[in-house]
Amino acid sequence: EMLGNWSFGDYYKRDAIAWAWELLTKVWKLPKEKLWVTVYTTDDEAEGLWRELTDIGADRVLRFEAENFWEMGETGPCGPCSEIHVDRGPEACDRRHDRTHRCGVNAGCARYLEIWNLVFIQNNRDAAGVLSDLPARHVDTGMGFERVAAVLQGAASNYDCDVLRGIITAGERLAG
Repeated sequence: EMLGNWSFGDYYKRDAIAWAWELLTKVWKLPKEKLWVTVYTTDDEAEGLWRELTDIGADRVLRFEAENFWEMGETGPCGPCSEIHVDRGPEACDRRHDRTHRCGVNAGCARYLEIWNLVFIQNNRDAAGVLSDLPARHVDTGMGFERVAAVLQGAASNYDCDVLRGIITAGERLAG
């Protein structure tokens, strides 16, 4: 399931970032030193807000291109996004036996898990691929319910969180 919220011009990056950090670190008390944030390569505004509004370490705000630009399709509303990842520790890496692999955010292993995406819908892409500013800016956030449940419960995978474990156990019983 996807958890999230929409803003149709009521709030934008400043509030979305502040509220996300508050929920994760103050309400759910996730350790700040395990959280990493990514922003779009040219989104100086979002990076500045992460530094201004939160106490995340400066080295934990990273820039990415494709991973941090959201689009619904080839044309239409789109924009930069800011993802929040949690470091689940070296034991969570599913590629640790690959000597060439180096763990990192967006490095293709299970150690750093994206749990929340704050999409800042500020552009429209036309049929020629040209971006223009939308007259109003919007926010669409998405958080993986099973992912955040697993992280909060210290479960090894989404399937081990309490929400899914009961269903899986019942299925195993029925299947013999």
